[in-house]
Amino acid sequence: MACKLAITSMSLGRAWVHELPTKFAEAHKHGIQGIELFYEDLEYLAKSLPGGASEKNLHTAAHEVRYLCDQYSLAIICLQPFMLDEGLFDRTEHKARIEKLHLWLELARILRTDLIAIASSYLPVERLSSDIKLIISDLQEVADLGAQRCPPVRFTYESLAWGTRVDTWEVCWDIVRRVNRPNFGICLDTFNIAGRVYADPTSDTGMTPTAEMDIENSIQRLINTVDVTKIFYVQVVDAEKLKRPLLQEHEFYDPSQPPRMSWSRNCRLFYGEASLGAYLPIRRIVRAVLGDLGFRGWVSMELFNRDMACSDPTVPADHARRAFEAWNKIVEDCSLNRIRDARL
Repeated sequence: MACKLAITSMSLGRAWVHELPTKFAEAHKHGIQGIELFYEDLEYLAKSLPGGASEKNLHTAAHEVRYLCDQYSLAIICLQPFMLDEGLFDRTEHKARIEKLHLWLELARILRTDLIAIASSYLPVERLSSDIKLIISDLQEVADLGAQRCPPVRFTYESLAWGTRVDTWEVCWDIVRRVNRPNFGICLDTFNIAGRVYADPTSDTGMTPTAEMDIENSIQRLINTVDVTKIFYVQVVDAEKLKRPLLQEHEFYDPSQPPRMSWSRNCRLFYGEASLGAYLPIRRIVRAVLGDLGFRGWVSMELFNRDMACSDPTVPADHARRAFEAWNKIVEDCSLNRIRDARL
């Protein structure tokens, strides 16, 4: 499989502002081939039906999403993010998460995707065990349930830069390796890699004191240790360097969120958008994954940004265009064969 361009559905605009038909039409028009379906979009569609977001209406919404994707020749590469909150102390709460997973597995079947993405938990430390064996056991349970489906469902695990117990790709990869299931792999997200070891939005420089050394060492470990067959897809975005530290007086400050999370929600940018303030070493990470490791598969633009909730009707088209332009910069920087021209 060659590398193919995808985008997360909410990156084309938030569900309560921009409708899926418009977002999918713009994705198709701008040469995007795959969609990471953000659960928010599916749930919002279900809520618009009589009776709200019931299980029946979620099934109906999934059929509608699948129909729309067929209309615009879009593959649904995954449904995300399933918040398992692995390692919960409260095992009754864990059972509730597993019960919810059964619904997600059925939604995946209707959507005709074989992949569900799991993000590492960022619940408060007092709710999550540090016992790595428990975390692994919870994820093995998930993988085994997916393997029992017909067709089988795969899972990716991704470390969030503000994760409570799992906040680096290294810890994430160690867990994936120890889960040791053929249908359980890793999602490498360039923002979360660089956002954890290189960036510090609370710093005047936007960087950690040892940013350059740490990111170079991390990239070398990535090249030397990760089995490329266990990378199920990758996400590529950059982020804006803030003009002042994200501290209490900052407009993006949220006392309920870690600073890296607030920064992520407001300030991600597409690859190569240095003119908008992008400054992370994303090119080095992408070249390591696509070049040194030789990954071939879905490359998704997972953008979170304050503009996604803007009511301007041009947002879906603008974000689709920027994603396509970013992709062609990646193609050039990594010497990949160019994808077809945008249908403009």
